[in-house]
Amino acid sequence: MPTKRAVIVLEFNELSPVLMRRFIDAGRLPNFRRLHDEAGVWITDARERPPFLEPWIQWITVHSGQRSAEHGVFNLDEGHRTAAPRLWDVLSAAGLESWICGSMNVAAAPGFRGWMLPDPWTTHVPPRPDELLPYFDFVRRHVLEYTNEQVPVTTPDRLRFVAFMARHGLSVTTAWAVVRQLATERVDRRTRWRRAVLLDRLQFDLFRWHWRRARPAFSTFFLNSTAHFQHFYWRNLEPDLFRVRPAEDEQRALADAVLLGYRQMDRLVEETLAMADRDTTVVLCTALSQQPCLSYEETGGKVIYRPRDFERLLLFAGIAARYRVAPVMAEEFHVYLDSEAAAVDAERRLAAMRVGERPALVARRDRAGLFCGCKIHAALPADAAVSGAGGSAPFFSIFYQVEGVKSGMHHPEGLLWIRTPERLHTVHREALPLPEVYPMLLELLGVPAPRPRRLPEPATTPLPEISTGPGADVVARTF
Repeated sequence: MPTKRAVIVLEFNELSPVLMRRFIDAGRLPNFRRLHDEAGVWITDARERPPFLEPWIQWITVHSGQRSAEHGVFNLDEGHRTAAPRLWDVLSAAGLESWICGSMNVAAAPGFRGWMLPDPWTTHVPPRPDELLPYFDFVRRHVLEYTNEQVPVTTPDRLRFVAFMARHGLSVTTAWAVVRQLATERVDRRTRWRRAVLLDRLQFDLFRWHWRRARPAFSTFFLNSTAHFQHFYWRNLEPDLFRVRPAEDEQRALADAVLLGYRQMDRLVEETLAMADRDTTVVLCTALSQQPCLSYEETGGKVIYRPRDFERLLLFAGIAARYRVAPVMAEEFHVYLDSEAAAVDAERRLAAMRVGERPALVARRDRAGLFCGCKIHAALPADAAVSGAGGSAPFFSIFYQVEGVKSGMHHPEGLLWIRTPERLHTVHREALPLPEVYPMLLELLGVPAPRPRRLPEPATTPLPEISTGPGADVVARTF
């Protein structure tokens, strides 16, 4: 079914409607303003509450039209476990090609047409074609070990990555930004956190290179950097909201970290609009958003601990069976074993680890796999100990504290802006259920959505407040 129409979906994970409005009104995001003023505008509602309010769950809802109870995926790196047809599966069946660039928890049915670069936390879904492997492997190692001082990447790895990017769209401005960042880090290691925006630029160069070369009917471009900044630096954005205040030198360095994320994405919006032709629809979708996390302030704020070395951790827990570890975000990681019996034993041993009277780890088993994470989120003294099958050991010989104190948490409202070639601006006052994004995106290409499997709607409850200030400043649906 040939068509000139094309759709680009900017999947900017967890941007806040409140902060977006605030930064636009302050004149800091001119390209987001332009996109907004030329688009149909909705606030989406994920209609989920914790523990089902997670981006790796909500993005499958966007891509399949199914709620979490219907698609059944609960963890990151498990997108391959649902048979729900994704947007690109439906389009492939209609003869249309897609370019899925970095989207979260993806998979594809047989017959997929186009290119697919999975998110860097994925271990079960390879990129398509194999041409993308040098990029995928290099970025994955950096993302999974971003909290470590030493990323497991060799000089030959770096050279292969540079050669790949040189053949796949590396721009002069991105190359120069990388050089400037690395030079700055040599003077001040505290600027290392800014590397995340370099990945955004590198990925956009690759995205734009293939989009111009193939001009697929449907494309997604996913970024997570600003979501990460909000999680760790909202405290610096609005320190007066928090009992635990940042130190003065930290505040000077990070006060504008969240705004930096939005401004970098604003620049990519500009480049996307310049790239799009008169037959291309540009969509901004965030799936969900964030708000200040104040729940842990009584205990000093939420801190995150991550294993220093997974082999050392599992040896200390007394796990002798063969296993494979796949790290995901923050403190979480998968452990895959050869049998369900081995997984049951490993679950028991990991659950037995203690810091004082508290469990050190949470481990959820699903057949022969475990999904694990450190359960301690309060500040520990330097002499804290952890006990397990290996006896007792200093806690910080097994774990390290991820830099920063978490200060942003998820909220079910998200942004959806659809800028069609006609550029008609309309603001829809009613919240849009997140599953409805799926048929709307297909309709933009004239492809009917299949009827998804539906369970009864859960009972509705009032939305939690998304407040970051006086009530008059925070009604996201009035944006």
